[in-house]
Parts: sequence; C-alpha cells; structure tokens
Amino acid sequence: MSIYMILSIIFLIASIAGLWQIFVKAGRPGWQALIPVYNLFVWLQVIHKPKWWFVFTLIPFINVFTILLMVVETLKCFGKDGLIQQALGVMFPFVFIPYLGFNPNESFTSPDKLPVIKKSATREWADAIIFAVIAATIIRTFMLEAYTIPTSSMEKSLLVGDYLFVSKVSYGPKIPRTPIAFPFAHSTLPLTDNVKSYVEWISLPHYRFPGIRTIRNNDVVVFNFPEGDTVALQLQNQSYYTLVREMGRDRVWNNYDVISRPVDKRDNYIKRCVGIPGDTLEIRNGVIYINGLHLDDPPQVQHNYRVETDGTPLSSRLFTRLDITDWGQISPSLFLIAMTDEAAQELARAGNVTNIDRIVRPEQNGERHIFPHHESFAWNEDNYGPIHIPARGATIHLDTDNLPLYERIISVYEGHELQVDGQRIYINGTEVSSYTFEMDYYWMVGDNRHNSADSRFWGYVPEDHIVGRAMFVWLSLDQARPFPQRIRFNKTFRIIR
Repeated sequence: MSIYMILSIIFLIASIAGLWQIFVKAGRPGWQALIPVYNLFVWLQVIHKPKWWFVFTLIPFINVFTILLMVVETLKCFGKDGLIQQALGVMFPFVFIPYLGFNPNESFTSPDKLPVIKKSATREWADAIIFAVIAATIIRTFMLEAYTIPTSSMEKSLLVGDYLFVSKVSYGPKIPRTPIAFPFAHSTLPLTDNVKSYVEWISLPHYRFPGIRTIRNNDVVVFNFPEGDTVALQLQNQSYYTLVREMGRDRVWNNYDVISRPVDKRDNYIKRCVGIPGDTLEIRNGVIYINGLHLDDPPQVQHNYRVETDGTPLSSRLFTRLDITDWGQISPSLFLIAMTDEAAQELARAGNVTNIDRIVRPEQNGERHIFPHHESFAWNEDNYGPIHIPARGATIHLDTDNLPLYERIISVYEGHELQVDGQRIYINGTEVSSYTFEMDYYWMVGDNRHNSADSRFWGYVPEDHIVGRAMFVWLSLDQARPFPQRIRFNKTFRIIR
C-alpha cells in the first residue's frame, strides 16, 4: 500500500470523525456523517445552503470547489472569519474539520444567528483573489491546463502559435512533487531567468490518481522532458546531456550554471506516443512498426524532401497554397522542404519541378546523437531498432550488450545504484543478470519527423513524467502576420487527433 493510500485513509477517517462531531454540535445525529453522499446533503442543511448545491457535490472535480465552499461556510459557523483562517481551512480541511469538531472550546452557531460582518473593499478583493487562485490552481493541477506550441516538431498536426488545452483527467492527475510553489509559474519566477519558482524541502513521492483511460498508440501527449533533470541555466532550451557529449562535462560545468530539477518542474514537451509499455518498436526507412505491424501515420505527418527544379524558383504563392512553412534553398535548382506526403504529391505536379525525393537516412548508418548513444547500436532517425518498450513488472535478461538501453532507467528513473565491472553488472551492490521494471515507459515521436527532438534522441518517457493528453486547440496565431490576419481561423477550435 502506497504512502498516499495510507494518508488518504487517515485523512478520510479524520474528516468523517470531525464531521460527526460538527453534526452533533449543530444538533444533528452524528451517525449521518458515516453515510457517503447523504452526509454531503446533511452538511448543506447544517450550513443552510440551497438544496440544489447538492447536484454540484456529485459532479467530478466540480465537487472539489463545492466542498471547499462548504468548508468556508462551516468555518464561519465557528466564528472563523479571518482571511488567513479561511485560506488555511481551504488548503487543509482534513485538519480544520476534526479540530472544529473535537475541540470543546469551539462552539457551533447556526448561520441564521451569525452576526453580519461588514468587509472592507480590500478584504472583499483579497477574498476573491485568494479563492480564485486556489480554484485555478486546483483546476490547473488536477483537471485542465493551457499550453502553447513553441516549436515546429509537431507540424502540421500542431502549429507554432497553437494554444491548446491538455486534459490531466484523461490519464489521471498527478500529486505535485513540489507542492509549495509560486502560482501559475513553472520552473522559474516570472520576470526572472533562473530564480526557482518552487521550494524543494518538501518533496512528495510519485502518485497518480486513476484516469479515464490509458495512453494509446498515436495519442498526442504532454510530458516532462526526461533529460530535463539536469539543466545548464544559460542554455535551458538545450539538453544538458547533449551539451556534455558535444563539449565535455568539464567545459559545460566551467562555463555554465548547472542545476537539477524535480520531475514536475522539468520542461513540458508535446509529442505523439507511438509506443506503449510492452510494445516492440522498429523504424524501417522512416516507417514505424509496432510489434511487427505498420503503425498508421496521422494525416498531417511531415517528412523532409529534396526537390529539384529546372533552375527557376518555387513560388511563394505555391508554398502558401500547400501550407509549406519549413523550407530552405540549397542552390538555384535544389530545395530542402518539410511537408506532408499529400503536399509532396501536389508539388510534384508543378511545371518547373523535375525531381522530388523523400529523404531517408540509409540503414546501418549509425549516428551517435541517437539514443542510446553507443557504438554498438548503428541506428538513425529513419532506421531504428527494434527496441522494446518496458512495462511495469516485466523482467528482462540484463548484460553489458543491452545495458546501454536500460542504464538510465535503472540509475536515474528508478533510482538504483548501478555499477559495471568488466562483464559483471551490480545493482545496489548485488551482481545481477536480470532486471524487473518498476514503472511503465512510453516512446514519443514528433509528427515533423525530421525536425523533432524526441525519443529517438533521448529514449524512454517514464510514467511519472506523463502530464496529460492534448485535447483541443482554442486559438491559433501566426506570429509572422499582422492582426487580424494573425488569427488562423481555419485552425482555431479544432480537436487534436
């Protein structure tokens, strides 16, 4: 049983016991607090709130706000009208409810007998702001969060300048690892470059509430960047581990400020999940295969093409019509263009195009910047694997040949001490020849296949890094255009598929 399960049971028992005592003080039978759902109806009667509030106590996540309001009204019945008292009561109801119920010095006053308390305009505003911050924080943490697409790695499925909502309910919301943080900030304080927005002296273990569904192949997922555990502050948009491979560790540490970050404060990435726990993934000539079967590409997936013309340029009007935004001209007759297969077929019909080929890196042409960054694996972006996606509870044979694939899982994600002595592998001081995974893992790839830093470059995404499912684009802006042409009306209000 997890620590969260134990704490949840303790908090539930304490809250019900406290509610029993509050009912007794209010002249109601205490046993009514023991009956699930009915106890909420009675509670509303105790604090003299409309019966229709009861409907909101039954709607998932809406009920959280309703119950918090009920806590505030209960505090008022015990004379707790102070701003700090009510804020603490909302944040720690499992403490305040038992306190009010069991403390003999705390007496209940019926709401219709409470004196009218006049609040200053400042207090009214403070109450509204504090409750709004708490409510928005709960929504952002456990229900829904807004994101912006900063790069072209998911084009044309998602565009730079797309504003979208990510559902945390879909896969189950996580308890924050760093619960004490500045509201609405991610890793750094607003208006600063590297001042932490959180404190680390309280760090909670990973726990995820049950979700509506599990991650499926081809879901668009937001997650914390796995290699973001270590960051060079002056180069936050680059992988620290890539910097070390390119520059050497000493040079990175001598020239930059290097820090570590907890899971929930690592940069947010958005990619398409092509491999789920237990899958075997392989990429052959740019085509993804899962468990030996071709995985259908999403309609808007892009690849790089080499386009040759008769020496005349390709028109900007043609690029606009085909929605081509990522291209470069190598010579008067040679272009490198990222586009969908449909756009490539249409472009091939242009009168001045003489040849068009999709770029595919040849098999066995290994690249060291590709995961697992080891000479034994001659893989590249277009020819990769096969590689197994680990599942929680699965056991693999472990030796020095396949260790590069799993050493980061063992030592970083699952926190074991890993040592290698010749051909011998030691985990936590014990020689091993197998390993059992403690978490599920996923494989993420961008839809802009040749212009995406994804799992092909840094490997698996652990389950505790999953943030939520990308659901809906509510606004799409083209920053290169003036207002109102900047708004992409045809890309706004669309479901992400």
